[in-house]
Amino acid sequence: MYFQDLIRNRYSVRAYKPDPVEQEKLNHVLEAARIAPTAANRKPFRLIVIETEGRKSELNQIYRKAWFVQAPLLICAVGIPAKSWVRDDMRRYLDVDIAIVMDHLILAAADQGLGTCWVAAFNADKAREILELPQEVEPLIFTPLGYPADTPGSKQRKPISDLISYNKW
Repeated sequence: MYFQDLIRNRYSVRAYKPDPVEQEKLNHVLEAARIAPTAANRKPFRLIVIETEGRKSELNQIYRKAWFVQAPLLICAVGIPAKSWVRDDMRRYLDVDIAIVMDHLILAAADQGLGTCWVAAFNADKAREILELPQEVEPLIFTPLGYPADTPGSKQRKPISDLISYNKW
């Protein structure tokens, strides 16, 4: 798929088929995340691939929407603050790095015919408990990963003139 078509057609999937994700496609998606750029190439993240079968009620404690566990897989991006790059003014780039990694992942998934949905409004304490995360890491983003069972709705986007400036504000 051409890149412009890919980014225009990707959408937040909120209904998934139970069909398993082929290992080759999962590997493709994870490789896209692995090669994503991060500040100073520190790679301050880990991706946790979670099989939902047999764990749906437990995983729904993290995020209570039924579609969250419909897909056969969930992926949680976990940040490792101690590994992240810090700018001179002490601005830590962990969130930026994780956003880049997840963007690569969701676009690679769409390229493979898979659906995802960026989920940030989850219960971090439950995620930490259920995934047995050590205290020094942060669960930052989840996405289901599977075949879409819905179709995209219409998208409203702001005009480019509202978003771009040249040379100054």
